[in-house]
Parts: sequence; C-alpha cells; structure tokens
Amino acid sequence: MTSTAMSTGSVAARLGTALAKIWRGGRKVERRAYVVGAVLFASGLVAAAVLLVTGGSWTGPVSLRKAATFGMSFGLTLATVAWAVSYLKITERSRTFLLTVFTVVSVVETGLVSMQAWRGVPSHFNFETPFDSVVSMSLAAGGGVIILSILGLASATIAGTRDLSAAMRIAVRAGFVILLIALAVGAVMIARGVVEARSGQAQLAYTTAGELKPAHAVAMHAILVLPGLAWLVDLTGWADRVKTRVVLVGTGGYALLTAVVLVESIRGVSPFAASAPEMAVSVLAVALVVGAALGAAAGLVPPGQRGSDS
Repeated sequence: MTSTAMSTGSVAARLGTALAKIWRGGRKVERRAYVVGAVLFASGLVAAAVLLVTGGSWTGPVSLRKAATFGMSFGLTLATVAWAVSYLKITERSRTFLLTVFTVVSVVETGLVSMQAWRGVPSHFNFETPFDSVVSMSLAAGGGVIILSILGLASATIAGTRDLSAAMRIAVRAGFVILLIALAVGAVMIARGVVEARSGQAQLAYTTAGELKPAHAVAMHAILVLPGLAWLVDLTGWADRVKTRVVLVGTGGYALLTAVVLVESIRGVSPFAASAPEMAVSVLAVALVVGAALGAAAGLVPPGQRGSDS
C-alpha cells in the first residue's frame, strides 16, 4: 500500500470518528436539528434534480431553484448552527428554546418557499391573492424570528465560549457575527422588496432585492466554514498558537471576502463582473480561506505517513 493511500485512510478514519463523536455527544435538541437539517437539505437536492432532469429554468422568481437553494441553505445552516451552539456554555433551557425556535422557523421558511415554487408562483413579494399575501408576510415575519433567535445565540458567545480553545472561540464568535450580517442583509432585501411590490413594482422588487443576494449568500455560511476550520485544526497535533494563527488567517480571509462582496452588492455589481482590484481582493480572500483549510487538512496526516510512495 502506498503512503498516500495509508495517509488518506488514516485521515478519513479520524474524521469519521470525530463526526460520530459529534452525533453521539449531541444533546437531544441538537440531534433533532441535525436530522431536520438533513431532511431540508435533501428536499433541496430533490428540487435541483428535478430541474436538471426537466431542463427547467434556473432563474426567475418562480424557478424551482428557490426550493433547491432554500432547502440546501437552510439545511446546512440549521445543522451547523446547532453544532456551533453545542460549544456554547449556556443554560439548557435557553439552548433548547432558541434551537427549537430556529429549527421550527427553518422548516416553515423552507416549506413555504418550496410550496410556492412547486405551485409555480413567486414566494416573496407576491400579493396577487390573499393566500399569496399571507405566505409572503409569513416569510417576512419568519425572517424576523430567525434574526431574534440568532441574536440570542450570538449574545451567548460573549461569555459562553470562555472555556473553548482560542481557535474555536475566534471561529464561533466570528461565524455568528458574519451570520448576523447575512441576516441583516436579508432583512434589507425583504424590506426593499416589500416596499416596491406594495407600490405595484413587482419586477423591480425582485431586481432590487436580488442585487444583495451575493452578500447574503457569502455571509450566511461563515458559521459553517469558520468553526469547521477550527474543528479541523483542533484535530491536529499542532501547538495552540499555531492553531490560532491558522484560524485567524481563515477568519480574516472570510471577513475580507464578505466585505468586498457586500460593497459590490450595495453598488449593484455582480462579483463576476467586478473591477480588477475587487477581483484581486476576492481572489486573495478565497486563497486565505482555502489555504488555511488545506493546511489544517495536511496537519491531520501523521508525520510518519508523509512522503513518497513506499
């Protein structure tokens, strides 16, 4: 067997053991969130598969893309928030209440968006019928509940992460802060869209809200990437100061990427049509995050298993 195969098998085994430990050590409310998150993610995959098979449109307010993106995004976010919260030192009553609220509202938001997508009507900013108006306003209200529940969890990172490693403490705090930025952007999207739709400019509502989608999407998944990076470095045998430096590099890269995409979105510029300097900054930011992740992955390989094939 080659050293490469041996090292790959060793890393996979360590990761598998660590993932199983997360499930076994999870509280009931956390495991429930993991299962619900998996179901939501699967619903998004089904919608994406239908789009691929049928050749349906991937753009527009009535595309099944919305069911796909909401299902996968909410599924990932719910599971990763539950996992990140498992590190927080808060009362069990607060943990159960806030996670349960977030789990329920994630199901409601994904379910309503998916229902409207399968019906072939817009989910947001749709006031064509009384039923559609109820759905649209329910989605807006659900967004408010999400913000309040995440604010409650994020506030716990101030004192509730003191017992964590420096690397994980930085990652969890930064992940929640950037997630709050994503939710704030989402709230602005909804507010702008509702104003335009109520004034009879439905198409303008989708256009103005859509300009902020890149910033919303990028910031949304910091809660997955940054604690995930810290989790990887904590599995290595590195000194604490090295682990912290790696996480700081990844966190700095993600914060920089969020900032540049947010500026582009506010200006109404697509990240793929940005100026050369903005592109350069984005590439640098992504390189920092990816470099930190690759470095952490390399650190999982035992020194004795590195090198050329044997």
